[in-house]
Amino acid sequence: MAEGRPVRVLIVDDSVVIRQLLKDILSRDSEIEVVGTATDPIDAYDKIVQLKPDVLTLDVEMPRMDGITFLSKLMRTHPMPVVMVSTLTRQGSEVTLKALEIGAVDFIAKPTESIFTGMSALSHEIVMKVKTAARARVRTAHTEAVTPVASPPLAKRGQCTAHLIAIGASTGGPEAIRQVLQGLPAEVPPIVIVQHMPPVFTRSFAERLDKLCTVRVKEAEDGDLLEPGHAYIAPGDYHLQVSRNGSQYRARVVQTEPVNRHRPSVDVLFDSVAQTSGSAAVGVLLTGMGADGARGMKKMRDAGACTIAQDEQTCVVFGMPREAIALGGAEFVLPLPQIAHKVVELLHR
Repeated sequence: MAEGRPVRVLIVDDSVVIRQLLKDILSRDSEIEVVGTATDPIDAYDKIVQLKPDVLTLDVEMPRMDGITFLSKLMRTHPMPVVMVSTLTRQGSEVTLKALEIGAVDFIAKPTESIFTGMSALSHEIVMKVKTAARARVRTAHTEAVTPVASPPLAKRGQCTAHLIAIGASTGGPEAIRQVLQGLPAEVPPIVIVQHMPPVFTRSFAERLDKLCTVRVKEAEDGDLLEPGHAYIAPGDYHLQVSRNGSQYRARVVQTEPVNRHRPSVDVLFDSVAQTSGSAAVGVLLTGMGADGARGMKKMRDAGACTIAQDEQTCVVFGMPREAIALGGAEFVLPLPQIAHKVVELLHR
């Protein structure tokens, strides 16, 4: 995208209401130009060639060709930043996760009720996601399994509770988290994760990871005992914190005020890990827009924890890691494929 000109957006949706709402929301920002709309993927492909948009917003369910099939074809023939528009439902979340796997940069979860009020409330998020997508590093599908890092056993079950791994991510995070978790052996200490996602989506995300990874993955519930070999995903619209009683860690799932406009917030998780775990923790900050997690990672490092930030070259969006590095919170800056190996190395250090 050329510097200094507005982000050119093509809206693809079979609903005339959604098309108009998105057009109104995006057009109010002077840094965005809606260059056209399309009612289905066939119409969209012709307009992509004609209008050369910087970003596509793409509905999941459309006539003549569904959004996933179209996205797969698009990423093979004309890779470009795509923001999916999905429903806030179980089916919508599963399809959206597939879209992110194929190469979509991000998604907007449109409300299922009170569409006008709901979309208006999402205006800031929609604008920011489109702008971020325009600067994002587009990647093609990368779904093959990652071989876990070969390592000696870390500890027998029940003996790892003095250690903790905390991971935070936003835009581009679902696939980055998958790659890190798939690279970890089953014997790792408990893992706590914040990925910026709405309700419903986080449960589908946890279930998907549980099928793909050696470690067991679940959506965190308040009071969960954090066990070795398990990963716990913060539920959408709730913060995840860690409490400690002796050698045992438990999950605290709370609905206090958003932090950095996010709930769940990476800073909230990292702050609690810094307080409860000190030097017996490893913090990992992955791809994402904004600065959430940067301040918390600095607190973790100041408390003696080992900290890793994903490098710019492998981030979809180098926002959160950049801020952590600038604050001095990242002890190591590594490409995504090396992070799991470094985590295991640090656990043996």
